[in-house]
Parts: sequence; C-alpha cells; structure tokens
Amino acid sequence: MSNQGEKKGVGAIDFFCIGFGAIVGVGWAVSINGWMTSCGGPVPAGIGYIVALVMMLPIALCYCELVPMLPVAGGGMAFAYRAFNDKIAVLSGWAAFGAFVAIIPWEAIQITDVLGYLIPGLKAGNPLYQVMGSDIYLTTIIIGTICSLLLFALNMRGLAAAAFVQKILCFILVGAAIIGAVASLVGGNASNWQPLYDVTNPAIYGDPAEGLKAVSHSSMAGGIFAILASAPFFLAGFETIPQGVEEAGGEVSSVGKTVVLSVALACIFYAILLFCFGFAWPWQEFAGMERPAAATMFKFLFPGTAGLVLYWLITIGAIAGLFTTWNGFFMASANLLMSMARGRVMPKVFAQQNKNGIPVPGLIVCLVLSLIGPFLGANMIDSITCFSAAAFVLSWAITCWSLIRLRKTEPSLNRPYKIPGGLAMAGFAAIVSTVVLICMFIPASPFYVGAQAVKMFFGWLVIGLILYLASSGQRKGMSLADLKHGVFAHMEEN
Repeated sequence: MSNQGEKKGVGAIDFFCIGFGAIVGVGWAVSINGWMTSCGGPVPAGIGYIVALVMMLPIALCYCELVPMLPVAGGGMAFAYRAFNDKIAVLSGWAAFGAFVAIIPWEAIQITDVLGYLIPGLKAGNPLYQVMGSDIYLTTIIIGTICSLLLFALNMRGLAAAAFVQKILCFILVGAAIIGAVASLVGGNASNWQPLYDVTNPAIYGDPAEGLKAVSHSSMAGGIFAILASAPFFLAGFETIPQGVEEAGGEVSSVGKTVVLSVALACIFYAILLFCFGFAWPWQEFAGMERPAAATMFKFLFPGTAGLVLYWLITIGAIAGLFTTWNGFFMASANLLMSMARGRVMPKVFAQQNKNGIPVPGLIVCLVLSLIGPFLGANMIDSITCFSAAAFVLSWAITCWSLIRLRKTEPSLNRPYKIPGGLAMAGFAAIVSTVVLICMFIPASPFYVGAQAVKMFFGWLVIGLILYLASSGQRKGMSLADLKHGVFAHMEEN
C-alpha cells in the first residue's frame, strides 16, 4: 500500500494515539453535563461507563484477535467478508462507514459551535438561516471549511503524518483533562454529587407531560444503563486502528492490543472525569451551564485568574480532542470505503490510490461530508450521535459473530493473538452487542436512540442497499473467492 519507509514510521504507539485520540475527542468537555442529565447524575453516568467497559472489552478483544490475523484495511467489513459473504460484509461495512462519516460533520459542527461560545463576535449579526432552530452564520461556515481543508491536506500526506499530529494533540487533551480532574478534587466537595439520582428537577427536565427532556428511566439502575444509548458513539474510534493496519510497522499483534488498551483507558477516562467534575460543582447547576460546560465550571469554582487559566486550559484540551477525533476518522473512513470498493460492494472508483498509497477518492468523499457539517448547526448533534451509536453497534456485533465463525471455518489461520476465554468470550461479546442493538430500537428501553436516529439508521441502510445493487455489474462473473481476494490481496502479497 505504501513504501516501507512510511510503514516504519507508524508503530503501536502511533496506533494507540490514533485509536485513543479518535475515541476521546471533545465530548468530555462539551457533553459531560449532558451525560449527567441523561443519566440522572454524575454517579450513575460514571458507573454507566464502567458498565460500558464490561460490554466493550470483550468486543475490543475480538478486534484484538482479528486485526493481526487479517491485517488489511476494512476492519469489520473485511472480517465479515472472510467469515461470511459480500452481503454480510456490505451490511457491516456500510453501517461502520455511516458511523464513521457521521462523526466527520459532527466534529465540523462542534468546532464552529465551541469557537462561537469562546468568541461571541463570530455569531454577531443576523444568521444566514436556521436548521432545527440552530442559527447558521457565515463566519462559522468559513471556519469549519478551513478546518476541513486543513485536515484533508494533512491526510493527503499519509498516515504517518496524520499519526504524528495525532500524538501531539493526544498529549494536549490528556494533559488538560488531568489538570481539570485534579483541580476538581482540590476545589470540590462530595455533597455536590447529591442527589445521587434525580430526574424530576423541572429546571433541568421540564414537565414530562409537555415532552420536555423526559427520560426513559425512573431508577438509579435505569440511569446507569441509559449511558449506553450514546456511549457507543463516545467510545467509538478504536475501529480507526484496523483501518490503518496496512501501514503498521513491526509486530502486528502489538497493534491489535492497542485496540483493547485504547477502549479500556477511554472508559476509565470518562468515568473519572464524571466523578471528578460532579465532585467539583453541584451537578444540577453544572447541567445547565453554557458550553463548553467543563471549562465554564472552573470560572465559578476558582473565581479570578486561576479559574480563567483553567478555563482556557480545558478549552484548549477540548479543541485538541475535537481534532484528534476528526483526524482519526478522516483517514479511517477513506480506507474503509476503499476496502469496500476492493470487494466490489461499492463502486470500484473508491479502490483507487495514488502512488503513495493514499485513497484519494475516499478522502474527497470525507472532505465533502466534512464541509457539510458547518451548514447543519448544533441542534443536529444529538440525532447524529444516536444514529452513529446504533450503526457502530451493528458493525461490532457482526465482527464478533465473524470471529466465532472464523474460529470454526478457518482454525488453521495464523493467529498472533488469541483472546482469553476463546469462543466463550467471543460469544459473550456477540450476544451482548446484539442485545444492546435490539434495545436501541425499543422506545421503552433506556438504550433507545430516539425516533429521528431510527429514521436516519434505516434510511442509511436503504442507501447502502441501493449502492450495493448498483454495483452488481462489478461482481458479475466473479466467484466469492475472487471477491475476497480483492479485499485480502495486500495480506496475501506480504
């Protein structure tokens, strides 16, 4: 895919920063009070992420075995192709691609929204128009466009260049979060966690009879599980690692292990920040703070220069996190589209690469989607988040079932790493992810993603079906073995 010199520049640490940075983006700074609100407090939300860790680790372990076993771009799509056929592969790949590309405009929306709060003048004057009640300004469109073009230019230089920038940004966001956590413990009090669970405060939830911010749970346990409606979105990002594994240098099995490490640390990271920020300030007041909420809180916690310094440190960390996610999914989305085109389940034009191995057509698609973001507005964020979460879970479930099938159909495949617990662990991951997926579409479930996200999810699948059928001519006359060779040719050549 690329020259050997570039491969040597992308190792396990780089892949960890790609994965962890893609997972832990801007959400911890701008959405953390929303997590408290949706779960009924910081304590159930924090415990919820520990529960999410129990759910996610087995799934990550499945990737940990599959990535070094099948080191090709495509991730879950490639795994499903090997285990099943092109139909299951396109379902997994298209779901993952939808989840990936939803994050790209999501980040473009966030950068314009966050900067709009930091620099009020950016949103001065009359808006150009509104989307779902959100004002859209020319200045924010320009900023989002410039950022999108810069990320496109960075990723056109290849994974090594993107990984170098990712490492720097990753250190900034982690450093800012650690400072924020320590400052919260210094200035906070355990009484700020009280009430441990509450969804009745009208200042936060309004009157459920009028449909204002009503939640689908009424107990602490329900609040804990409620985080799973959005957690897959905020824990997604480890899939960026298998999308770039063709660029890995050194021991590929170590790259697979970074998947597990990035997921585990991300869950712990979120849980710690929820407990710490809830400890810092009465959470029901924190829930109503203007964005970026985490940074704003410190201006109240430490009035004066100290609070202002912390405000800017957290804000800089949030912006760094925003770009780590945006950057991580940019190349991952392009590589996934390239892999689907290699398997002829998407138009083969997207399989093209330049002389440096860069999937240029896929990157152009990502650029276009990124440019759409600033035109949509912040009120689209919740629907995009829940749609992406459901799409990720579908892809994860198929990946787990793929591992189970490959253990049975191809037991002789070289497996540099085998997950502890074997088929039992993989079965647990497959069943849990499948159950969570089903619950996401049941309105009475605390996992329910909402009517708008459900429409987006099934609409996206219909689009994928149309493109798959439109690509049938490319598959005509080709055997399943030939189609699989297109996906795994890179592995077979090495």
